[in-house]
Amino acid sequence: MLTMTRLKYIYDDAGKKAEVILPVEDFEALLEALEDAEDVRLYDAAKAEDDGSRISLEAFKEELRREGRISG
Repeated sequence: MLTMTRLKYIYDDAGKKAEVILPVEDFEALLEALEDAEDVRLYDAAKAEDDGSRISLEAFKEELRREGRISG
């Protein structure tokens, strides 16, 4: 879980925050959250582009079974 309470800042010569140091666990949690957000963005983009030609995985498997390309 991202705590954000153990952050350490590095300041520039003007006294403004320039960089941040955070625990590895927080960094990894932040990366995971960003990856999850990107997955949602990609899913939403794919749904918006759907022209109705997509089929479900189960329908695809059934089609392959009918064609004899897979068994089961």
